[in-house]
Amino acid sequence: MHYEIVGQQDAGARAILLSSGLGGLGSFWQPQLEALARQFKVILYDHRGTGKSPAQLPADYSIADMAEDVQQIVDELGVTQIDFIGHALGGLVGVQLALQRPRLIRRMIIVNGWARADSHTGRCFAVRKDLLRDSGVAAYVRAQPIFLYPAPWLSANAQRIAEEEQHAIAHFPGVPNVLARIEALLEFDPGEQLPGMRVPTLVLAARDDVLVPYTCSEQLAALLPAATLQLLASGGHGCTVTVSDECNRAMIDFLQS
Repeated sequence: MHYEIVGQQDAGARAILLSSGLGGLGSFWQPQLEALARQFKVILYDHRGTGKSPAQLPADYSIADMAEDVQQIVDELGVTQIDFIGHALGGLVGVQLALQRPRLIRRMIIVNGWARADSHTGRCFAVRKDLLRDSGVAAYVRAQPIFLYPAPWLSANAQRIAEEEQHAIAHFPGVPNVLARIEALLEFDPGEQLPGMRVPTLVLAARDDVLVPYTCSEQLAALLPAATLQLLASGGHGCTVTVSDECNRAMIDFLQS
């Protein structure tokens, strides 16, 4: 497992671990690093089977397995308590980790997450899986921004998106790994365990997310007894990128509260 630590380095610094979504890369959090690193010891990692954590994932790889991977990193670092920020799939990892080790997480932030995959989200991923299997990696990667970002932002950032597409195609983690990770997020269902999760949690969502309806975040917050819901007017599924300043303020305000 590849991980790195940025920001505050002293032993007493408050540690915060960032877990990205389906892509799995720690670099996803680049728009948050400067703001968080001023106050926290920030732990970034590439999920197993992605980026600098290469591995052939089994078909039955699960969110619980991903939570075990995080536990491995935390235990290796000797950290006894962390704050946790997860985007989409990364938020599911945080939920699973909080259920397994309730004393490990001090505060948690879940961005555009859910308790159980919505039928609309399932439809979106069914299309993405078909693209990957039938049309190939390039078609899958080219379609990805449509699910992640609002159309006006895509139009204004066309060159950036084109460059990111080329990089994503060149460093694609492999069709079996991506399919295994999609199946893991679709199958995750903590069921009746959520009302017992007492970790103070900010559930942050964008109203114009086309992949995960913001109503999923409303439902998740309603199930968590220590949750605060905050809805952004815009930003799409990748709101941490498109409206990073707004997301950063919300995150830091919650972590400091």
